[in-house]
Amino acid sequence: MAKLLDRLLLFLYSLSIAILAVLAILQLSGVVPFNEIDYDNDTIFVTSIIVLVVLFLLSIRFFYISIRRDRNSIPSIDQRTEYGEIQISVETIENLCLKAASKVRGVRDLKARIRVTQAGIDITIRAVVEGDLSIPVMTSDIQKQVHDYLQETTGIPVANVTVYIANVAQSPSFKSRVE
Repeated sequence: MAKLLDRLLLFLYSLSIAILAVLAILQLSGVVPFNEIDYDNDTIFVTSIIVLVVLFLLSIRFFYISIRRDRNSIPSIDQRTEYGEIQISVETIENLCLKAASKVRGVRDLKARIRVTQAGIDITIRAVVEGDLSIPVMTSDIQKQVHDYLQETTGIPVANVTVYIANVAQSPSFKSRVE
């Protein structure tokens, strides 16, 4: 949210400075007359033009920064150890969560969502479960399995594991055929 606000403020700032710089350049070059300021001294005139051109170029640069998208930054969780830095992508953490949750019997169609908070990782698991099993026991098993596996595997503290049961699927029943 703060990054979005910063970009918006930078966009508005660069746009306003660009408009002011263009108006000042047009006024100083004589295209737009403005008779209250007397620029008889050539050094003041040249210095003003140079400063305004620099401001205009900076505004173009800031405008570009405000509208471009960061393609280089892949969301990751960074850790510092005594040997150096470790970066683990959020996609990797999602896959590890799905792997851990799939080990619980009776769980199907898993999806994971990861949010990074100050306290650690906040994980939301969406699942479809089989109807003949206890949902409270199963969700507790999913939470424990994901929490323990992720902390053991990555070393990143897990703040919360939320399990959302989207639906209950019936186990396929097979009728035996006797011929």
